[in-house]
Amino acid sequence: MSLTSLPYTQSIEACFDDRIGATGLSRAAYDAALDATRPALKWLNDAHTNDTLAILRVPARRDDFARVREVAEFLLKDTTDLFVFGIGGSSLGAQAVAQLTGWGTQAIAKQAPRIHIIDNLDAWVLQSALAAVDMRTTRFLVVSKSGGTVEPALQMFAAMSAIEAAGGAKYMKHHFAVLTEPAKDGKPNPLRAVAEQHGFQTLEHDPRVGGRYAVLTNVGLLPAQLFGLDMEAFRLGAADVMAPLIGGGSAADVAPAVGAAVSIALQRERGANLSVFMAYADRLDRFIAWHSQLWAESLGKQGHGTTPVRALGPVDQHSQLQLYLDGPRDKMFTVFRTDTAGEGPRAMSAFTKGTGFESLGERSIGDLADAEARATIDTLARNGRPVRTFMVPQLNERALGALFMHFMLETIIAGKVLGVDPFDQPAVEEGKILARQYLAEMS
Repeated sequence: MSLTSLPYTQSIEACFDDRIGATGLSRAAYDAALDATRPALKWLNDAHTNDTLAILRVPARRDDFARVREVAEFLLKDTTDLFVFGIGGSSLGAQAVAQLTGWGTQAIAKQAPRIHIIDNLDAWVLQSALAAVDMRTTRFLVVSKSGGTVEPALQMFAAMSAIEAAGGAKYMKHHFAVLTEPAKDGKPNPLRAVAEQHGFQTLEHDPRVGGRYAVLTNVGLLPAQLFGLDMEAFRLGAADVMAPLIGGGSAADVAPAVGAAVSIALQRERGANLSVFMAYADRLDRFIAWHSQLWAESLGKQGHGTTPVRALGPVDQHSQLQLYLDGPRDKMFTVFRTDTAGEGPRAMSAFTKGTGFESLGERSIGDLADAEARATIDTLARNGRPVRTFMVPQLNERALGALFMHFMLETIIAGKVLGVDPFDQPAVEEGKILARQYLAEMS
């Protein structure tokens, strides 16, 4: 059972008991779970028709491209280093987009300017990074949907202080751009108020799209433009995934419904409470991180949800596969493959002959990665571990846009089936309140 009219192929065959044995799903249990997605699909179709869920209309938009290009041009002009400040949904999607170019991998990128996406609060890291650049040619992009998130706000103020210390106070507005929601009832949020006070460039965050669902909006498009990627291709890929949904296809034709059904059924029927996402491509590492937040924050409510686990192949074959094959049977696996056979540097037979590595002669790095990905999938299945496979022939903007849309829809559908709101995160707020309290108490 696979869906092929997309920039990727999703296969769930190795999740069924007739393939992997008693730990797999029966066809009847899966059919029932898939049938249970139909109300969610109707809800999504109606929301698209009535424009009551903004993310569903985003793939068709093109009206926001011009302003994105303007802000990108401002940030890139005469710039040697560009810092992006954000956290969670304001950063993970941008990183996933950027990684298409090799950013954040061990590839040696000849990129100008150097783009630093600082998404965590590590005092040493930020201090070291700011000390290593020329403030005269450094720019900053600050991303916060609400405009009240304290982590990027403090990073921004630290950067402003560094600009002033370098003697650039009167040029402050030339160094910063802010991506946040527009003013509400004429009142700007705190971040926008700072931007207006100092004359910073601003770009609108769609107020109807939550941060972890915002990767196909300006939150992801601006980084795409900064890295020289094709903004439209991301949205075309997302539209590919939307087409069966809005075209009235059956649940079996809607790839995200298939994914949601098998995930929920495996948890309910086989106790698969952990969901391992393993990518055989370094350029999907931050995509997996993006998905982890999306899935955990959207579905972990009222005792529901499965725990996302990140893995990267082949390296995590050596660090995690023993547990996966011989540990608790409480996991569902999703493995991402790309078409790497024949790709990359190759070993000449003249160097492998007589070494014990003869099998590597004339084989490329991509050959071995492809063989190991297939071996991991088959080994998991042979050991009764349910495994879903995504094959991405070409890892490009269109394919990544399609994967973004797939998993946003899969998450929403799963939330509707489980009876939880996939758009809120009430349990997160307590920690934020306490952090502010502890900060205020510091002498």
